[in-house]
Amino acid sequence: MRTARFTLDPAFTVGEVNPRLFGSFVEHLGRCVYTGIYEPGHPTADDAGLRQDVLDLVRELGVTAIRYPGGNFVSGYKWEDSVGPVEERPRRLDLAWRTTETNRFGLSEYIAFLKKVGPQAEPMMAVNLGTRGVAEAIELQEYANHPSGTALSDLRAEHGDKDPFGIRLWCLGNEMDGPWQTGHKTAEEYGRLAAETARAMRQIDPGVELVACGSSGQSMDTFAEWEATVLKETYDLVDYISLHAYYEPHDGDVDSFLASAVDMESFIDNVVATCDHIGARLKSKKKINLSFDEWNVWYLSRTEAEVSALDWPEAPRLLEDNYNVTDAVVFGSLLIALLRHADRVTVACLAQLVNVIAPIMTEPGGPAWRQTTFFPFAQASKYGRGEVLDVRVDSPTYETKRYGEADLLHATAVRGEDGTVTVFAVNRGRSEALPLEVALGGLGVTRLVEHSVLSDADPDARNTLAEPERVTPHAGEGTAVADGTLTATLEPMSWNVIRLA
Repeated sequence: MRTARFTLDPAFTVGEVNPRLFGSFVEHLGRCVYTGIYEPGHPTADDAGLRQDVLDLVRELGVTAIRYPGGNFVSGYKWEDSVGPVEERPRRLDLAWRTTETNRFGLSEYIAFLKKVGPQAEPMMAVNLGTRGVAEAIELQEYANHPSGTALSDLRAEHGDKDPFGIRLWCLGNEMDGPWQTGHKTAEEYGRLAAETARAMRQIDPGVELVACGSSGQSMDTFAEWEATVLKETYDLVDYISLHAYYEPHDGDVDSFLASAVDMESFIDNVVATCDHIGARLKSKKKINLSFDEWNVWYLSRTEAEVSALDWPEAPRLLEDNYNVTDAVVFGSLLIALLRHADRVTVACLAQLVNVIAPIMTEPGGPAWRQTTFFPFAQASKYGRGEVLDVRVDSPTYETKRYGEADLLHATAVRGEDGTVTVFAVNRGRSEALPLEVALGGLGVTRLVEHSVLSDADPDARNTLAEPERVTPHAGEGTAVADGTLTATLEPMSWNVIRLA
C-alpha cells in the first residue's frame, strides 16, 4: 500500500473551531425525551425526573448547543402546551411521528436539563413556522427571555422560573422545503415569513442569532435555488442558514458509504457558494455562516414503515439504530468534514442525543450505555478545540459507485491554545492498513501523547444492552515522532486520534 502523506504548517490554517460545532439535538421523537433524558421513577432519576446516568454520559460526550424541540415535531408545536403546571398540560397528537405528546417535559424542563449538563450546554430553540407564525414566535421569545413586567414574562415567573432563560440562538422553523413537513411552504412563502419573524424578534432583542431553513438535503429538487430565494429575503436579518444530511449504505455498497463525507463536503461547499453569490448580488460585506444542525448516520430507509405502523402511542421505540464499527468510522469521517470547514460551519448538531439515532442508549428502568459513535464525538469534542490546520492529503484512492474516486485517507488536524496538535484520521480501506507520514513543519511538537484507534476485526461489532462495552477504542501500535515527521499505520476501516505535544 502506497503511503498517505500531508504537511502541517502553522502558517496555513482554516479557522478557529466554534464550540457550537459540537452541538446535539433533543426532539420529542420516540424515546429521546421520555425514558431517555427524562424518566421519573428511574433508580438514578433526580427530583426533576432527569436520569443521572444519562446526564453523566451527556457530559462525557461533550455536547454544547442542544437544539430543541425539533425537528419535524416543531412544525406542530404549541409552546404554551409545554409550560405551567405539568398536571394541567394538554395531551396532543404529534402529526410528524404519529404519536401522542403528553407535554410532561417542556420548555422549563429543557432549560433545567441544560443547566444540569453544565455551562457549556447552550439552548438552541426552534420556533414553529409550519402551523404558526410571527405572533407565536415573539410571544415565545418574550416568555423565555424578557426579564419581567409583562404578561408573558410574569407568567414565566408564576410558573416558577423568575430568571429569564437567555436563549440567544433561534431556528426559524425546520425543513420548510420538505413536502413531509406540516405547513410545508415554497421558498418564496417561507422566505417572506422568515424575514417577517426575524424582524419582529430583532425588535425585541437586536442581538439574537437566527438560523434560516436551508434545503433539507443536497438531493432536493429545489436545492440551491431554495437557499438563494430564502436569502434574498433574509440575508441582512439572519446569521446562519441550515444544512441537514444523513447517510446510510445503499444496496450493501459499503465502499460508497465509507466515502459519505465526500458528499457532505460538497454540500457545504455548494451552500457556501450560494450564500456568497447572494451576498455579492446584494453588495453586502456580511458573511452568512452555516448551521449544520442535523447530521448523522441514519438508516432512513427503515423509518417510513416504522412510523406508518404507529397508532398514536406515547414515546414508542422509534429510530433506534444500533450502530456498528463501520457506522462509527463513517460518523468520524463526517466529524472530520465539519472540522475541515470550521471557518464557515460554526454551528452543528448531532441528531439526536439519546435513543433516537443516538450515541447514547437507555433501557427503561435499566442502564444507559455508549454506542460505537459515542467515542469519535467525545474525542473530537475534547481534543478538537482550537485552530484547524489546512490539511491537503496525498493519498491512495479507490473507486466508489456513488461518489467516484475517493481518497482512502480522510483527515484534519487541530492545534490547541497550548500548542498541542491532534490529528483526526480515517482509513476508508476495508482490508488493508494505510501507512501515514505527516510533516510537522514549524509546529514545535516533538513527542507522541497518544494514538487512539476505533476499529475491529468484525466490522459489524456493536455495543448492546447485553454487551455494552463490546467496542471501545484501543491504542495504536508503532506510531512515532522523529525528525519532524509523524509516522503511523492506520488499521483497516478505522477512526484514529493522534495527539502530539
